Amino acid sequence: MPFIPHTDDEVAAMLAAIGAESMEALFDEIPPSLRARGIDAVPPGLTEMQVARLMTERAVDCGAPLCFIGAGAYEHHIPAAVWEIATRGEFYSAYTPYQAEASQGTLQLIYEYQTMMTRLTGLDVSNASLYDGASALAEAVLMAVRSNRATHSRRVLMPRTVHPAYRDVVQAIVRHQGITLEAIDYDRAAGAVDAEGLDDTPGEAAALVIQQPNFFGALEEIDTLTDWAHRRRMLVIAVVNPIALGLLKPPGEWGEAGADIACGEGQPLGIPLSSGGPYFGFMCCKRDLVRQMPGRIVGRTVDVEGRPGYTLTLQAREQHIRRSKATSNICTNQGLMVTAATQYMALLGPEGLRRVAVASHANTTALVERLCAIKGVSQLFEQPFFHEAALRVDADVDALLDRLADAGILGGYSLKRDYPELGGGLLVCATETKSGQDIERYATTLIGELGRV
Repeated sequence: MPFIPHTDDEVAAMLAAIGAESMEALFDEIPPSLRARGIDAVPPGLTEMQVARLMTERAVDCGAPLCFIGAGAYEHHIPAAVWEIATRGEFYSAYTPYQAEASQGTLQLIYEYQTMMTRLTGLDVSNASLYDGASALAEAVLMAVRSNRATHSRRVLMPRTVHPAYRDVVQAIVRHQGITLEAIDYDRAAGAVDAEGLDDTPGEAAALVIQQPNFFGALEEIDTLTDWAHRRRMLVIAVVNPIALGLLKPPGEWGEAGADIACGEGQPLGIPLSSGGPYFGFMCCKRDLVRQMPGRIVGRTVDVEGRPGYTLTLQAREQHIRRSKATSNICTNQGLMVTAATQYMALLGPEGLRRVAVASHANTTALVERLCAIKGVSQLFEQPFFHEAALRVDADVDALLDRLADAGILGGYSLKRDYPELGGGLLVCATETKSGQDIERYATTLIGELGRV
């Protein structure tokens, strides 16, 4: 959308028309402590050519660092066709309709997205997306507590191997609703939940959360954990990486009966790294839980003339129902992101997703082997991993990452704040976008910087 500035005379005329003396007087209800202090780095009005020159120079200054950070947001190759299609006017300006007949094109796209997600997760039903992966897990926890009729417990088992930011978001959302999150520790050697140790967990619980692969990139014993939870009348909430599902067993096939709910972050499916978003959360579940699923669900039908049509079949959210009866109050559908993800999955197909997963795993394996050949670097856990792994570095990890960044390498994610017991823990990731030269550059730079911190 173009920005059309107003002249001083036009601004004065508008202020006079509404009876305001100045822009400051117009917004005088905003406390001084909340007002912007001004933007020093933005120069006064420039011509289009001058602005283009300035932004080009700043882009060069920012550079294009080599990224080995994962931790929930991943740099994958995105085919050019994805965003060429997603940003066409038909999609770019569209929003999820409130009336079922408003936009057949948008509804059909969401229906196709839901179909792909159910096939990817091995579950029966998908909604039309959620705000992000963390809030999707919070919704899944609320849904599990509502749905589990086998117990009145409002306690949910939450392993520490689940993404720390996800755990924080869930806690912020459920703590005032009488739901308790019971932290489950992990095996220090494996970097995964000790399934045998869970037998010592006292009391009933409504659900067990399992992240696969977990925050450390390690693979959990999903079958054992799922069956353990079901024997104790818990529902199982799977938090999954959609790219990993191109290679790993889908949640619907975990254990004897499969996970009950699957959720996660959809960013790996064609969404670029972009300063924190926007991203989107996904959620799928078994058919008998569909009435408790938050958000919208699109169905396919035929009209009176036998032509195919698409309609919103379930939308029990706060705009359409009494708030106290709504399944959700934060189930925003990220329509544009879902459009891109649908194009991405359609272009790659099952075999393409599998190849991305295989290449990502191979690159991370090569990265770990190369870095662990350096003195002072070792693998932190023994459990098999997907495309992320935790390393132990005999140095101040935060200082080391700062020096690597100065050299143009984003070397990973420090585990120091979230897992202080791990000391010099460093989480590294390599997707299909990394080459052998990239890995060697990282290793060579790391060798040079280790002796300086």
